[in-house]
Amino acid sequence: MAEIKLDLRHQPKDRAYAQLHSHMLSVLTGIDNDIAGMATLASLLHHAFGFLWTGFYRVVSPGTLLVGPYQGTLGCLEIAFGRGVCGTAAAERRTVIVPDVARFPGHIACDARAKSEIVVPVLDRAGELVAVLDIDSARTGTFDKQDAEGLERIVRWFAGEGRS
Repeated sequence: MAEIKLDLRHQPKDRAYAQLHSHMLSVLTGIDNDIAGMATLASLLHHAFGFLWTGFYRVVSPGTLLVGPYQGTLGCLEIAFGRGVCGTAAAERRTVIVPDVARFPGHIACDARAKSEIVVPVLDRAGELVAVLDIDSARTGTFDKQDAEGLERIVRWFAGEGRS
């Protein structure tokens, strides 16, 4: 198996996400289970970038997200579509970047240390929303378009891209 811990904090973002994507594909070779993929990706992302909280909220019923595999402190357990950053990304099926969570109306504070956040919708092979990838940072302004593009490419694994 490939080395699990990858420290990409000091790499340019485009190079870091390309390296992580390649590493992720090698680690997940032969795996065709979404939960195993979520757990592995949460760990890889969390340790590669040193984020505060990294994980998935899974769609468990129409309009409801339930915490899935993650790294970090205790997360919120259940989030309704349209509520907070995760619920907004799920309801609108789009990546949401929040430079300063204190300025996001209705932000759900699971960890008071979170200052910025990015949430990426996760679609399956049929194009159905199965989860959102939620990442929190202890610094404001952490996430940008490069993060969105890199993370969107990574979660395309759930839609079958790069799966064996």
